[in-house]
Amino acid sequence: MRGIFGKKAAVWIDLLTASEEQLFQSNPDELIARTGHLKPGQWVVIDEVQKAPKILDLVHKLIEEKKLLFAMSGSSARKLKRGGANLLAGRAFVYNLFPFTSAETGKDFDLGPALEWGMLPKVLEFEAAQDKKKFLQAYADTYMREEIQIEQIVRNLPAFRRFIDVAAQMNGQPVNYLKVARDIRSDHSVVKNYYGILEDTLLGFSLPAYAVSIRKQTRKAPKFYLFDTGIKRALDKTLELPLHPKTYEYGQAFEHYLILEMHKLCKYREKDETLFYIRTKGGHEIDLVVTRPGKTTLYLEIKSTSSITMEDCAYLLELTAGIKNSDAFVISRDQNEKTFKHVRALHWQKFIGMFSNNEF
Repeated sequence: MRGIFGKKAAVWIDLLTASEEQLFQSNPDELIARTGHLKPGQWVVIDEVQKAPKILDLVHKLIEEKKLLFAMSGSSARKLKRGGANLLAGRAFVYNLFPFTSAETGKDFDLGPALEWGMLPKVLEFEAAQDKKKFLQAYADTYMREEIQIEQIVRNLPAFRRFIDVAAQMNGQPVNYLKVARDIRSDHSVVKNYYGILEDTLLGFSLPAYAVSIRKQTRKAPKFYLFDTGIKRALDKTLELPLHPKTYEYGQAFEHYLILEMHKLCKYREKDETLFYIRTKGGHEIDLVVTRPGKTTLYLEIKSTSSITMEDCAYLLELTAGIKNSDAFVISRDQNEKTFKHVRALHWQKFIGMFSNNEF
């Protein structure tokens, strides 16, 4: 925000500062006083706007009456919704900011640390593994304390803590609300609400099942992915465990990372691309389906191997055979481009680059 609006902003309000938060919560009209001298078209920046949601009514008023421009950031939509805040429908554009993509870190990108520690900007500033670990643990603790406990988002905090543990362990699996409810000793409707809280507080997102051409074969339960590989490992307390290629854990982290990459890219590109997954009743799976208006649908299998074979593509070949207007890919760490019938095998970075450049 400071990099973009540092020189543009005529007024800057940082609600992370305790005194500012208390002031604007108790007296939202402070915004009118601070912007009284501004002319139409000047910028006002408000950081962490969810901490004083009542000022959004005044933002609305200032947009309409004084034609001021506002840039607002926040880390949780939950408090705004819960407080009945003015969400500025039709008057504000929403942009998502995520942990770095591989392209954003350029030559400094290293897959191993990205899988183990994630891509939060602050994590990348640390050199020592112990510092990275402490930061990620602190991030997880801060989330529970500030987003959940202090804001009193849930009534049963112990149950929510148990849920967080289970949700992290089940990251990337189809969500079984009844099973999770049994594990945390609660009701399935409570579990659904808890997953909604994770999405509203930007800790993760749902990946729905694809149910168009092979509707009868698919399960309808969504998968849920935490927003960062490092945060996932912090929440399920596996930061001390190194990830080694050719292990199940490495494969899961690699799949998680690439789905996060595609999720970020699709959000940033704003081309109405939608992500799904497919799992048949027989348990066979296509990791990612990308629907694109006016273009072919992409079917992606993600493999962490450094040497792709026909066997790695077997289910993808079978499930996508005969599907019209589609392209099928297996993406992996194999540096060599290969073709198996109608399936192209690409190194994951080459696929991401081609997708970003609209080459499919």
